[in-house]
Amino acid sequence: MSKQKKFLTCDGNQAAAHISYMFSEVAAIYPITPSSTMAEYVDEWAAAGRKNIFGETVLVQEMQSEGGAAGAVHGSLQAGALTTTYTASQGLLLMIPNMYKIAGELLPCVFHVSARTLASHSLSIFGDHQDVMSTRQTGFAMLAEGSVQEVMDLAGVAHLSTIRSRVPFVNFFDGFRTSHEIQKIEALENEDLAPLIDQKALAEFRARALNPEAPVMRGMAENPDTFFQHREASNKFYEAVPAIVEDYMQEINKITGRDYHLFNYYGAEDADRVIIAMGSVTEAAREAIDYLMAKGEKVGLVAVHLYRPFSAEHFLSALPKTVKRVAVLDRTKEPGANGEPLYLDVKDVFYGKADAPLIVGGRYGLASKDTTPTQILSVYENLSLPEPKNHFTIGIVDDVTFTSLPPKEELALGGEGIFEAKFYGLGADGTVGANKNSVKIIGDNTDKYCQAYFSYDSKKSGGFTCSHLRFGDTPIRSTYLVNTPNFVACHVQAYLHMYDVLRGIRQNGTFLLNTIWTAEELVKHLPNNVKRTLAQKNISFYTINATKIAQEIGLGNRTNTILQSAFFRITEVIPVDLAIEQMKKFIVKSYGKKGEDVVNKNYAAVDRGGEYEKVTVDAAWANLPDDEKTESKAPEFVENVVKVINAQAGDDLPVSAFSGIEDGTWPAGTAKYEKRGVSAFVPVW
Repeated sequence: MSKQKKFLTCDGNQAAAHISYMFSEVAAIYPITPSSTMAEYVDEWAAAGRKNIFGETVLVQEMQSEGGAAGAVHGSLQAGALTTTYTASQGLLLMIPNMYKIAGELLPCVFHVSARTLASHSLSIFGDHQDVMSTRQTGFAMLAEGSVQEVMDLAGVAHLSTIRSRVPFVNFFDGFRTSHEIQKIEALENEDLAPLIDQKALAEFRARALNPEAPVMRGMAENPDTFFQHREASNKFYEAVPAIVEDYMQEINKITGRDYHLFNYYGAEDADRVIIAMGSVTEAAREAIDYLMAKGEKVGLVAVHLYRPFSAEHFLSALPKTVKRVAVLDRTKEPGANGEPLYLDVKDVFYGKADAPLIVGGRYGLASKDTTPTQILSVYENLSLPEPKNHFTIGIVDDVTFTSLPPKEELALGGEGIFEAKFYGLGADGTVGANKNSVKIIGDNTDKYCQAYFSYDSKKSGGFTCSHLRFGDTPIRSTYLVNTPNFVACHVQAYLHMYDVLRGIRQNGTFLLNTIWTAEELVKHLPNNVKRTLAQKNISFYTINATKIAQEIGLGNRTNTILQSAFFRITEVIPVDLAIEQMKKFIVKSYGKKGEDVVNKNYAAVDRGGEYEKVTVDAAWANLPDDEKTESKAPEFVENVVKVINAQAGDDLPVSAFSGIEDGTWPAGTAKYEKRGVSAFVPVW
């Protein structure tokens, strides 16, 4: 690759917005989690006068509903302007009527979707493929990405292909897991993609615009005599799409040096067991495959990029001829169906073929349920059984209808030399913002690769937050939570009694606790399970009273900068002087508008981040018993379900825990058992 590589530390939404801005003249927007930041970036860049590929500033129009946004897209396209929107979940469903029209009228456009759960027995704002799967009948082509780098590389393929093919595209990636995961990636710019636009096709699109100078009618009503034939007349456009997309992927490969196809194969050339999947799980699956291949097993993965139109020809050419057994993973649930969509598509490809492999299907990852390489190992194990389980689930324990594969103990498969860190914070305490800055400092100032992902509960301010950071000298493919951290920071001392904050910490790891306790009080108040882990795993234990320091500086409850400084000093992931210099740069960027006083207070916070103390861990702690549990007077449901969820251990609940409330019913009054006690100070009258 001759051109100078430009690195960018960003999340999937920014990558998609960056590419879509290049190809858009109009963006009709209406915000919905987790797609909102795509529209926000585009709006911000337009306000700053950023130019698209055509040398123009994008016209951004915020509508009053998703239906309005889709209608505005439709109208704008009919006027001959390249138009985009960004959405997810119920927002995408509200666009479906217009999607049928846009596709039926062969109008080139791209909807960027951070794929998300649909509300069923309850609402979930988190990610899976239920929304995009509900649009596969509209006539939109569908292109999927599995990582932030793939979004940067392939979002442009959707824009380029739609112009040439006239078929509109849904370009999608996993909500939160890809949309909000920050990665250090290589960026593409206007000059990389501008030469690839089919100027003849673009001119023809402009010429077809509704124009009073050359009046036509479009969107007529038809009777039984002609509708069917007229509907079939568009087939040739869809038949052309796979070749067009493959052609543009080859052009992107020339620019990036990476290797993209409609279906990408990864694994042993002579694999006998293969997984078919799309989205972020394909990255985690690659880690599992490397682990199994190192042990001599013949396994592989087909990652699906172009999901609609589904090209059987390209799919079969990607799959090794040696495959005997296939597991298809779907991130959606269609109750009552014979199987989920991707599974049925793959089965159809092999229908009637004499040498067809055994094909089973499974569900995973609904509502951002974490999917790890260890769970993928279970899928390959299932394929090895004499009769593999079909219609299985992974990542949960189904003790009611027995769909789940047996759970396995988590393994650290992220690769050699990857440093993993976990930060427990309180919504609005600045922990998440500080960690976003930390990962950008490391990404922008070193050769290290980095990744950051933030898991929240839905309570926003005052709720639970956990930041998951990874750094390393090789690209990071771990599209799942940090389960085996080298470093853990707990910014809220009350969490010690509420959550298992040291769960999975590695041998000889490091623990930083923000606490107002003195050394003597600490020994008295630390729970036994924490002491036991510290001793058994030989943990380096540090404490800092960031709460007191923040008050002395005049920052109130904003302890984030102090704790960020302590993290860099203790771990030395990058030279401390460089970290301090960069933190101060980010302070000016973040707080400069609030005045010199606020900047200086945060400077002081950086300098005082060194006021941590190392605590001696008593070797005798290794044999401490669990603390005695206090007698609970809570109802059975609260004890067995609510308290488990509140302890951030809801992943451990089996399906049977929800027997009797399958319709989403929830007893009233459970919040009174949720006294979190997270404040460092209690007012006394």
